[in-house]
Amino acid sequence: MTPVQPSSVLFVLQSGYSAARIMPIMLESINGLNNGSSRLRRLVDPKFTRLVELMQEGQLAGAIQIRIEPSKSGAESSVLVFGPSKDPELAAKGREIKTLLGIRPDLRELKVNYGGYSGRDDEIDMMTRSMLQIMLEFAAVVQVPQSDVEQGKALPGLIDTRAPAAPGGPPLQVLVTDAQPKDAFVAVQYHERWFWIADADVQSKYTFGIIMLLFSIADTGVKGAPPVVTIPANQ
Repeated sequence: MTPVQPSSVLFVLQSGYSAARIMPIMLESINGLNNGSSRLRRLVDPKFTRLVELMQEGQLAGAIQIRIEPSKSGAESSVLVFGPSKDPELAAKGREIKTLLGIRPDLRELKVNYGGYSGRDDEIDMMTRSMLQIMLEFAAVVQVPQSDVEQGKALPGLIDTRAPAAPGGPPLQVLVTDAQPKDAFVAVQYHERWFWIADADVQSKYTFGIIMLLFSIADTGVKGAPPVVTIPANQ
């Protein structure tokens, strides 16, 4: 239930995973630009989509770097660095990224924080998802057997209702059959049915691999102070 650290998002990007996969999976919003949500049936902000495209292009060009700096309090903070570019087209894309994020164009180093958008023009605020949120997003697009819906055991999945607000995102196709599949990449039996990903479905296999990676880093989520309940003394 703990949100993934923004530094984890950046390091996964730095390690070579595509921004087109990572950002739609891990982010709820960035500087006020909302990601789409299958479970909430919320359409993605077109500016978020464009930002993801530009970040991926910056990845491929090596124009975006990540650095971790210790603060006075001892905690670590993430810094996103936009390197100088002699390529006019690449420089223009860097300026467009800053415009989308509402950042001053002259800044090259930006602190990355967890939380809602502060409105400041010198930082990036990421609202990251927890693993629970990520799993609920993918669960919303798993096909539900019609017999289970008719018997009241489950609600129809999002792909069954064909809701117009279902956003596009990283592909993950989970198949459902009564017999054990013979060509599955991964399969699990549940209530005498098999839910599985086909071994020939490279896109879903890649997405599944990312999910497993995120599980391995989920234990180092954003740390916060425990809630405090105050009871007035005169009550």
